[in-house]
Amino acid sequence: MIPPIVSIVANSGTGKTTLLEKLIAEMKRRGYKVAAIKHDAHRFDIDHEGKDSWRLTRAGADTMLIMSTERLAMVKQHTTAEEPGLAESVSSYCSDVDIVLTEGFKKSTMPKIEVHRRKHSEKLLCRDVEYDPTLIAVAADSPLEVDVPVFDIDNVQGLCDLIVERYLS
Repeated sequence: MIPPIVSIVANSGTGKTTLLEKLIAEMKRRGYKVAAIKHDAHRFDIDHEGKDSWRLTRAGADTMLIMSTERLAMVKQHTTAEEPGLAESVSSYCSDVDIVLTEGFKKSTMPKIEVHRRKHSEKLLCRDVEYDPTLIAVAADSPLEVDVPVFDIDNVQGLCDLIVERYLS
């Protein structure tokens, strides 16, 4: 069974990561198991040149795990040039959590909360730039007239209440 997914979206530098950190902490405080997925539109590498894990991946390992008593990290090579689907990845790697909170994935069909700071833009990505029917709420630093609930950017409890009510009750 795939857990519910809620994506935090915004323009770069608006505060997605900060809000996501607070949402994760509040969800954990409430007793939920949470997965976080960060979308990176650019090529990234978690290995460091010369390290054993880097050497094993470079040697051709299709999947390479680093394990300790505290955590596990995986480097999995894609067999196609396409990015795997979000739902497919969640199903494969996050079936043991109650909810998945993501950063990015602006183009996904998953429910979204948009972070909006007026100094970054007058327009909302999910309403003004393009109408995205998956928008469920906005976390903003100023009042907005929009067809979804608007929360103060620091009202993490209210946002968590919304998520719990819609996806975990």
